[in-house]
Amino acid sequence: MQTVKSIWDFLQTELLGMSWLNRLIGDLLNACGLDTAGKVGGSVQFFIYDTIKIMVLLGVLILIISYIQSYFPPERTKKILGRFHGVGANCIAALLGTVTPFCSCSSIPLFIGFTSAGLPLGVTFSFLISSPMVDLGSLVLLMSIFGWKVAVLYVVLGLVIAVVGGTLIEKLHLENYVEGFIRNANTLDVPQEELHFKDRIKYAWEQVLATAKKVAPYVLIGVGIGAFIHDWIPEDFIVKVLGTGNPFGVILATIAGVPMYADIFGTIPIAEALLAKGAQLGVVLSFMMGVTTLSLPSVIMLRKAVKPKLLGIFIAICTVGIIIVGYFFNAIQYLIV
Repeated sequence: MQTVKSIWDFLQTELLGMSWLNRLIGDLLNACGLDTAGKVGGSVQFFIYDTIKIMVLLGVLILIISYIQSYFPPERTKKILGRFHGVGANCIAALLGTVTPFCSCSSIPLFIGFTSAGLPLGVTFSFLISSPMVDLGSLVLLMSIFGWKVAVLYVVLGLVIAVVGGTLIEKLHLENYVEGFIRNANTLDVPQEELHFKDRIKYAWEQVLATAKKVAPYVLIGVGIGAFIHDWIPEDFIVKVLGTGNPFGVILATIAGVPMYADIFGTIPIAEALLAKGAQLGVVLSFMMGVTTLSLPSVIMLRKAVKPKLLGIFIAICTVGIIIVGYFFNAIQYLIV
């Protein structure tokens, strides 16, 4: 059993966490005369290490996930979802959301397409919630930073929010609060061309390049913020605002995430730095969920498709769900970290 644990720890710290890279960068910077124990040197090391680590993991993950996603084009996804009913359909929609676009703004066009195709409104909202919040990339990235227990729980609870949220919206019968041009749209059932292995690899590589180009600025900004928090903001301040001493830390973190626009890749370095400084786990994860699911640009885009009442209910369900999950993680942090 100890051997298995040792192998797992090695995979998590050296392969996923790429600790060897951090040590290598630290040695190189010290050799160049930059003291990595100081604020400037520490910030430079954090920035270089996290940027390389996230972009490498990003490339590998997008390649794998996009290859899987090539089997689920919109028409096929619509057909799969159409076979299920009730809570089962919400569960399948939430799971399919894990292999689709990585940010909420990218998910909204698919949400509109599914709604136009006549899929139940609650099912499409389960997809919309899970797609940016709990994609497969988040599982691997969270494992590299927080360990497998936190990563698995984050994904499971994110899926629960998606299923419960979609089910509640379905029970409230809010179909009339979808904009008319979407409800009355006609969709064509276009036959899907079967792709060969080379086609799927080509598609996946194109997705790697396109996603990396789109995500890179947010990664750099996120890593920059993380480096600043990591080496320049006093630990006492972080603990006071986001630590155990502030019972409203989860709520503050969730609200703070809303005006931002980033995906899981851009929020990881900020979350990593906050946790290292003493912020509670639930506070950090609530911030990540708030940014990825309720970012202001995505809310503005969604408003074009749904009326204010439905939009407000969607925001309320997600916000309450995220806050509950945050306090849950705070309560069990000592067990899983």
